[in-house]
Amino acid sequence: MESLVKFVQDEFVTRNDIPEFAAGDTITVYYEIKEGNKTRTQFFRGVVIQKRGSGTSETFTIRKMSGTVGVERIFPVNLPSIQKIEVNKRGKVRRARIYYFRSLTGKKARIQEKRS
Repeated sequence: MESLVKFVQDEFVTRNDIPEFAAGDTITVYYEIKEGNKTRTQFFRGVVIQKRGSGTSETFTIRKMSGTVGVERIFPVNLPSIQKIEVNKRGKVRRARIYYFRSLTGKKARIQEKRS
């Protein structure tokens, strides 16, 4: 049964070409929004909190500050409406899931950039 599910996922689910990124990186996701019969491109720029899952069911969570309110959004990797993903900064963090980032404010909420 598992092999049948894997076969269907491999054959019929379209894969987006996305760059490599990890928790702590600042990325911009450009995705398409349909309003009535119109479509437009919107972007969501923030810090990657986590990557979860594997294969076609992989998702990632992005957090950004909108004014004084924190906004998080979960994107599936293979979402058809994602047009492109840009990696803006590589962050230096020690964990794969940085949930502690939610409680930080001000200068403490900055993530040090990796040197390449």
